[in-house]
Amino acid sequence: MKIIITGATGLIGKKICKSLIDRGDEIIIFSRNSSNAKEKIPGAKKYIDWDYRNPSGWKHEIDGTDAVIHLAGANVSGKRWNETYKKNIFESRIISTRNLVEAIKNVSLKPFVFITSSATGYYGDKHDEVVNETSLPGNDFLANVCLQWENEAHFVEQYNVRQVSIRTGIVLSRNEGALKKMLLPFKLFIGGPIGNGKQWFPWIHIDDIVGIYLFSLDNNSISGAVNAASPNAVTMKDFAGKLGKILHRPSIFSVPKFALKIVLGEVADVATASQRVYPKKLIDMNYNFRFKNLNEALEDLLKIKTG
Repeated sequence: MKIIITGATGLIGKKICKSLIDRGDEIIIFSRNSSNAKEKIPGAKKYIDWDYRNPSGWKHEIDGTDAVIHLAGANVSGKRWNETYKKNIFESRIISTRNLVEAIKNVSLKPFVFITSSATGYYGDKHDEVVNETSLPGNDFLANVCLQWENEAHFVEQYNVRQVSIRTGIVLSRNEGALKKMLLPFKLFIGGPIGNGKQWFPWIHIDDIVGIYLFSLDNNSISGAVNAASPNAVTMKDFAGKLGKILHRPSIFSVPKFALKIVLGEVADVATASQRVYPKKLIDMNYNFRFKNLNEALEDLLKIKTG
């Protein structure tokens, strides 16, 4: 297939690109820095300098492609939120998606599928409620971003293009993301849960999130929202406990929410939100999770065997 990918140099994007290239697909990378993308991801067919606000420079590339995978967006936890950065988080997702859909509308040979990233942040803080793809959105800033993001993507269906929104949980990877940030405190014997530890933690192994994107790409029967989280969610306390056990470190030094608020501001609310996410659509479609069990996922990522 001929596939356009935005956000290719991110944690998920790099792995998706490698998987597609390895299986023989032809990929075109849209990037703010095409030279950097070429260095990080060799083997793509083309590298296009991409300014999501200026479609005239790239919209013609969409004509004749089979799929568009849209991962780009400002890092939600990249810095402390202020009104300027929140605007960047919002516009980098909503405007970029809107312009991609408009470009798809205007090309002669349209892609058959438009896959966009979303997040389990769609649900807001749901405490102990089990949420699936039909559950209502939350009412905080990130939930509103996700809702409008998905709504913009949904418009592409007017042009007979299948659309999928991947509501991504906390992606576990050794080299980047949440797990890497948690390793140092544990190695220094000061690890523990974030917040009160009772909140649900919708984790997913990096290999499974890549697998879900490819599964959604290849299956014409999948459309709309897809929860991308392990079917076996755990609480933050359980997650920290299992991580500590595998690392042979204690998990007793919790980081209270008020301390996070001092350091992170409003981002602390996202970090401590409780989302007991169930991937009903994937289970119903018989997606085969490689890592359902948290212990096995952590052992694989950390290359440590506990038994």
